[in-house]
Amino acid sequence: MEKLMIAGGYPLKGTVRISGAKNSAVALIPATILADSPVIIEGLPNISDVQILKGLLEELGGTVHFDGNDMNVDPSSMISMPMPNGKVKKLRASYYLMGAMLGRFKKAVIGLPGGCHLGPRPIDQHIKGFEALGASVTNEQGAIYLRADELIGARIYLDVVSVGATINIMLAAVKAKGRTIIENAAKEPEIIDVATLLTNMGAKIKGAGTDVIRIDGVENLHGCQHTIIPDRIEAGTYMLLGAAAGEGITIDNVIPQHLESLIAKLREMGAHIEDGDDQIYIKPADKMKSVDIKTLVYPGFPTDLQQPFTSLLTSAVGTSMVTDTIYGARFKHIDELRRMNANIKVEGRSAIINGPVKLQGAKVKASDLRAGAALVIAGLMAEGITEVTGLEHIDRGYSHLVEKLNGLGATVWRENLTKEELEQMKNA
Repeated sequence: MEKLMIAGGYPLKGTVRISGAKNSAVALIPATILADSPVIIEGLPNISDVQILKGLLEELGGTVHFDGNDMNVDPSSMISMPMPNGKVKKLRASYYLMGAMLGRFKKAVIGLPGGCHLGPRPIDQHIKGFEALGASVTNEQGAIYLRADELIGARIYLDVVSVGATINIMLAAVKAKGRTIIENAAKEPEIIDVATLLTNMGAKIKGAGTDVIRIDGVENLHGCQHTIIPDRIEAGTYMLLGAAAGEGITIDNVIPQHLESLIAKLREMGAHIEDGDDQIYIKPADKMKSVDIKTLVYPGFPTDLQQPFTSLLTSAVGTSMVTDTIYGARFKHIDELRRMNANIKVEGRSAIINGPVKLQGAKVKASDLRAGAALVIAGLMAEGITEVTGLEHIDRGYSHLVEKLNGLGATVWRENLTKEELEQMKNA
């Protein structure tokens, strides 16, 4: 196992290119199961979640070639292999296999998904959708069993706006008989991306990106070629580190419209931002002002950027409040930031940050993917050396992190954990 070493205090400048969207990739790859001929997805991020999904498709009998950016999937020889354990336990988005396999095979056995521990994230809305389409869903010994003689289109109202449920129901419905209408659907760009892939495969989908999606089922879906959208969360992370430790950086391969809520808050803090067609330039103000943020479903402020934003706010003048309405347990990074001299307290679903403070390098641990991003930003801001363990979480969502940071002028490297550190982690 490795740890990330960060020498703080180096001003960042230059250009960084954003990878394909992690939150799209983990749905696009399972969607290929629905085709009857090869599907090519271009521009995928080279992250551990993508590698795990590649392995899962191969376990189903698919032929998969992945060169680190483009994936060629031939699903023609796939079978409905039960997957109660193993790789499905390693990532949350393995639940997309449920909708894809139900859509193609009318049955699936999938272990309850893993991924980041962010408190309860139930899949009841997914199950509600599958049952409305005619499937029986049971939980047997920690695995979800889905069975259907046939799938028939239905009107489905989501009680909670859910990206995962919206996509999963889409995957199951594209080959169902008749029309499916998803009401109170999520609007995230990743949903439009998945709908675009499915449409290129021959699906009939209207309304993706609005709160009502209409799907007319088709009998067959064919292969196609698709280019993934840029990762708005990775782009937002680099914008935040540019505001926290930059002297002017350019973020390339980005869709600025996907980041309007973040751009607005950074401008409110005083940051100078210029956005073009596919680039964003950001430079911090001499004194960044405190702001309050509240996470909301898209197009509101994304919960995935709440933790990295908290690190930036330690440098702002005044008191800021961060409220997470999506995942109330998403404050595990706060204790780690306190180790670095941050003045933060948590009250319910909110974190109150008093600044500015000068962060100090320390030994910290990433508890989840975006907490890891927060600690990387804090390390770049801090005086001295910061050691970040829990690197496996960061590798789930940030491709070529060390190379990209060092390309901006940071001093960042990986080291193997010592025997003593490994023993401490086992006993923790």
